Amino acid sequence: MAIIQAKTFSLHPSIASASSFLRVPLKFTPRKNSKKCLRISCTSNEDDYLIDAPVSVGDGFSFSGGKYTDGSSPSDEWFKQGKIVKAHPVFSSGEKAKDPIFGLTMGSASQTSEDVFRWFCVESGSADNHSVLLIHGFPSQAYSYRKVLPVLSKNFHAIAFDWLGFGFSEKPQPKYGFDYTLDEYVASLESLVNEIASDKISLVVQGYFSPVVVKYASNHQEKLKDLVLLNPPLTANHANLPSTLSIFSNFLLGEIFSQDPLRASDKALTSCGPYKMKEDDAMVYRKPYLTSGSSGFALNAISRAMKKELKKYVEEMRTILMDQSWNVQTTVCWGQRDRWLNYDGVEDFCKNSNHKLIELPLAGHHVQEDCGEELGQIISEIFSKRR
Repeated sequence: MAIIQAKTFSLHPSIASASSFLRVPLKFTPRKNSKKCLRISCTSNEDDYLIDAPVSVGDGFSFSGGKYTDGSSPSDEWFKQGKIVKAHPVFSSGEKAKDPIFGLTMGSASQTSEDVFRWFCVESGSADNHSVLLIHGFPSQAYSYRKVLPVLSKNFHAIAFDWLGFGFSEKPQPKYGFDYTLDEYVASLESLVNEIASDKISLVVQGYFSPVVVKYASNHQEKLKDLVLLNPPLTANHANLPSTLSIFSNFLLGEIFSQDPLRASDKALTSCGPYKMKEDDAMVYRKPYLTSGSSGFALNAISRAMKKELKKYVEEMRTILMDQSWNVQTTVCWGQRDRWLNYDGVEDFCKNSNHKLIELPLAGHHVQEDCGEELGQIISEIFSKRR
């Protein structure tokens, strides 16, 4: 099969800043019987990752969660780049959240706001440009798009946010204003989009939150210009959470494991692909679990909701994306070294639904983490062609 070299991007060799890259050729390989399938070779810098990290990373218990200091950290630096946005009303009785086991009043991090939820958002680029909302997967943070943001900001207004229950956004105790159901996530996304974007926007979403975003999009197609799905659960075989995540839904055991930073963060983020993050990046993801139990409670709750509702949501997403009334330009980007979601059936689905498929052979489940700069270039080209 002939390989056509389409373009070569001139990129800076240092990885010290979020906007720096290697010089990377993007190779487009035409696929048999599929004019819309592209294969893009991306790179991963050895300073960022250890390739083929063992799947056992994060096994066992380590409540220290690695190094921790009261001094400045990468997590603090990331927080300084963002802002807090208020969106989605709090539906609660106003009572203080209590521990479900002992009935003790929880700390402030597990308490919800009295009126509207607080979301952590990082934006880059001119607000006069077309807005692109970058939506992280489960479990992750907006930090996963740190390499994508500066690339998109050259031509777009890029915004990444932490879902409720993750990162620096609010993490109320379940049953006290937010129960972490998928329906609640759909409604809360609508509130956030209404708050931060008045014109048409484009959405980029990764992993298991894709069905939530597609359901939102199906009700608001008039507000969307483009949709990019990064390793979404597209087939019936994708509708079950991997054991690494489903264990957090277990009674008692899940509640214990969700409080362990290495299991809740490191193992969940590295067992799904071929790479192990460097320590400074891992510490950003661990930080919420090190500073409060609220992140673990939220992880436990969303895991139970995913395990219960994911199959229905995946089926609904498939139906929406294949429906002739779907008029949002949709692209699927697939990291082929995904250890959680099998590639079987993905190409057929995209062909049958007439959606473009872009394959990234060296990326795992978290495409934006493994090939962030290249993904930013890919998204820029997709959106620029349609402006």
